[in-house]
Amino acid sequence: MSRSAVHPTAILEEGAELAAGVTVGPYAVIGPHVRIGPGCAIHAHAVLLGRTVLGEGNSIHSHAVVGGEPQDLKYRGEETLLRIGDRNQIREGVTINRGTLQGGGETVLGNDNLLMANCHVAHDCRIGNKVILANAVMLAGHVHIHDQANIGGGAGIHHFATVGRFAYVGGLARVTSDIPPFTVVEGHPGRPRAINVVGLRRAGYSDDRIAQVKEAFKQLFRADAPMQDSWAQLEAQYRGSEEVLELVRFLRACGGGRHGRQQEKPGRRHTPGTPHGG
Repeated sequence: MSRSAVHPTAILEEGAELAAGVTVGPYAVIGPHVRIGPGCAIHAHAVLLGRTVLGEGNSIHSHAVVGGEPQDLKYRGEETLLRIGDRNQIREGVTINRGTLQGGGETVLGNDNLLMANCHVAHDCRIGNKVILANAVMLAGHVHIHDQANIGGGAGIHHFATVGRFAYVGGLARVTSDIPPFTVVEGHPGRPRAINVVGLRRAGYSDDRIAQVKEAFKQLFRADAPMQDSWAQLEAQYRGSEEVLELVRFLRACGGGRHGRQQEKPGRRHTPGTPHGG
């Protein structure tokens, strides 16, 4: 196995752990509690701070700040965590904050994600696998992004919002409530407009499976009757469609949250003057 290669101008603080095959570029800064897995590339001027753990094959580009303190006024220096999986591309100027005790103590990034330049991932966010955040996407605190979602440039996601699998959020959208799986969301505020047919086809979904989701979408979002009236009917009609059942389960969960955010239960209150997210 190859040894790590650290540029002489980089700052590697005592206690930092680098596995085999890690490269650290000029003027990068690696804090004392950072653990970097095999084959990662830390580019020039990147900064890794706090209790940050990286898996294998990640690439952290110039001027990214990974593992910074939460931008939450309740944070008092507690030992919280940022956990990053394998093969993620974190591009120039991206900022990812550690978690808070109120959010479970960790921010989590899965595998094979692409975070384009100048994205911000706030405290306690959870990002799945094969997610794309285009340039300047802003995730407030406690946002969950499920697998293979695609968020367009400049979009802003409200704290405690959840974005479902294979959702596509258009550029500059303002997302204040949960985004159902398989949908295309655009606007200010963002609203579901259609099914993400392109994303589903690229993932290998058959035309028949896609057609079922499209028909369910019409009944849910384009019928005159309240959406809730369609849930039981769709569950009975499409009991063999995993995608339709997932869509209905997601919407039921949203209905149990405040402002259409399933993570934010009724009665939950935030302390005045303590913003979530920044």
